[in-house]
Amino acid sequence: MRILVVGSGGREHALCWAIAGSPLCEKLWCAPGNAGIAEEAECLAIAADDVDGLVAFACEQRPDLVVVGPEGPLVLGLVDRLESEGIRAFGPSAAAARLEGSKGFMKDLCARHGIPTARYGRFVDPQAAKVFARELGAPLVVKADGLAAGKGVTVAETLEEAERAIEEALVAGRFGTAGEEVVVEAFLAGEEVSFFALCDGERALPLASAQDHKRAFDGDRGPNTGGMGAYSPAPALTPALQARVMAEIVEPTVAAMKAEGTPFKGVLFAGLMISPDGAPKLLEHNVRFGDPECQALLLRLRSDLLPALVAAADGQLGAFDLRWHEAPALVVVLATKGYPGSYATGSEIRGLEQAAQVEAVTIFHAGTARSAGGALTASGGRVLSVAALGATLAEARSRAYQAVERIDWAEGFCRHDIGWRALEG
Repeated sequence: MRILVVGSGGREHALCWAIAGSPLCEKLWCAPGNAGIAEEAECLAIAADDVDGLVAFACEQRPDLVVVGPEGPLVLGLVDRLESEGIRAFGPSAAAARLEGSKGFMKDLCARHGIPTARYGRFVDPQAAKVFARELGAPLVVKADGLAAGKGVTVAETLEEAERAIEEALVAGRFGTAGEEVVVEAFLAGEEVSFFALCDGERALPLASAQDHKRAFDGDRGPNTGGMGAYSPAPALTPALQARVMAEIVEPTVAAMKAEGTPFKGVLFAGLMISPDGAPKLLEHNVRFGDPECQALLLRLRSDLLPALVAAADGQLGAFDLRWHEAPALVVVLATKGYPGSYATGSEIRGLEQAAQVEAVTIFHAGTARSAGGALTASGGRVLSVAALGATLAEARSRAYQAVERIDWAEGFCRHDIGWRALEG
């Protein structure tokens, strides 16, 4: 099979790594890719959100499958465009991608179909939003309705903070069109976990759980990021609780989308809060693999990923049963100093060969490039994902940090406590 992967992050490197290892894969492209992906696939100078460029390439080369990594091109309708040209694609249609592209759409779907989530309201008027916020009381959550590059959610500890977030979105226009509407919702207490399932429009095949670390610095301090590390599985999501998540959240979502004429195909990523009484509630749905959760999941997957992606795209998941390593995986993200704020690019990274020699370690690239002289350089905020398997989570963490210590990058930083909740909490 000839495969095109769309995207350039650590998630897409993990997807390319897994797909390249399939005996079914004859040719692999990635658009635009990065320096690490270039070792697995032929990288193309086409941006992930250049829908016209991607469709033109696909029409010329006719790949057997296009795997869309990021949410942006999904919301823009890349899958619809490809399928209209007779090209098989893995990922949801633009209508189905509204589960991530519009927080309000997702919350309304939950309300219509009895899927457990926090009490909420949708607002375009700032005064009405503030009245509802006062009714809920602090703490509470304010979300820009649309895609805001992971920066559109404010967990407000006070009403004053919530009102500032409402003003920034609806009056100051901080998030552009993504913030022309906001969702104000009750704060849910408990433990946050991520759960993933492959969907084919009718059925959902459970993958695995993971736990992300969003804050930039140790001890869950600092600004929110795209994710500074993850591990899988998440101990909080026991087999019994996973069965509840499938029965109460994932399967009802798939059924609801089909019933409303927008069947969901692709990866359904359920961001969950496990309440103190053990009940799962939905914080948000995403419509793609997480990053860095994807790296941890695919390191644990024993089955060939490619046939499962094809089956999901073809609506034929019924016969699939994926096999997993029981060993846990842990991922440490190395980012450029200054991230998630402003940062410089172009700094040189050395020592990856030595780091990769640590037992059971795989290094996935995100924001990397090659200089004119061939040196590996940082080209983004999140730059590397150092992933490790271990007989225990403690062993996986030890291996990952051993590898991190071998990387020579003065302009990089990482958290040193990935996995703390499971190991120390």
